[in-house]
Amino acid sequence: MSTTLYDDLSVAPVCGVPEIRGYGLWGKRAFDLFIVLAMVPIALPIIGLAWLLTVLDGGSGFFIQKRVGRDGQIFRCWKVRTMVRDADDLLAKLISEDGAIAGEWQRSQKLDCDPRVTPLGHILRKTSIDELPQLWNVLTGEMSLIGPRPFTPDQKPLYDRLPTADAYYSLRPGISGLWQVDCRNHAGFEERARYDHAYAAGLSFWQDLRIIGRTIGAVCCATGK
Repeated sequence: MSTTLYDDLSVAPVCGVPEIRGYGLWGKRAFDLFIVLAMVPIALPIIGLAWLLTVLDGGSGFFIQKRVGRDGQIFRCWKVRTMVRDADDLLAKLISEDGAIAGEWQRSQKLDCDPRVTPLGHILRKTSIDELPQLWNVLTGEMSLIGPRPFTPDQKPLYDRLPTADAYYSLRPGISGLWQVDCRNHAGFEERARYDHAYAAGLSFWQDLRIIGRTIGAVCCATGK
């Protein structure tokens, strides 16, 4: 039996924006705030310890990056830093020197075995602790607990050329989402966009609960990258 929430992504239309109504208009935001406020007493000490260990490892404790949110608005996305300093410069060097790395980055906008990730960063990613500061983004309304994974402004042209792109802009991007739990970051950029559209088309409270449950399972199994 398939473990995906959507066995066939082709069942969802590949163009147009799914209508957001009911839970998506009001309940989703209330649900986000309830969960985030309940998590604060547990999450803050974990974030603090991760930040301290990262600082002691060298460099800043947080990594703040511009991302594209709902309606195309740019916001500052917070994470615990998991990469070496000057990671962007190192990426440019790797792409220019290695055709395989260049092809992998062009296809998925990720590196499966990223040499820029620090030893501590590997642990933070495996456990998804590096994502916890994004609870602040949820609290401020820039993100949701569950939604499309936010992309960077330089990735926007890659996303906008896809027929499934419009659905992304109708929702707040999420800390976790359908793409993350089904593929755990193994899908390419185009497939990721189809997952975003499928999520928007099936948006419901129960779908979010299922994704949260699978997110907890993935975190417990330390399958992050």
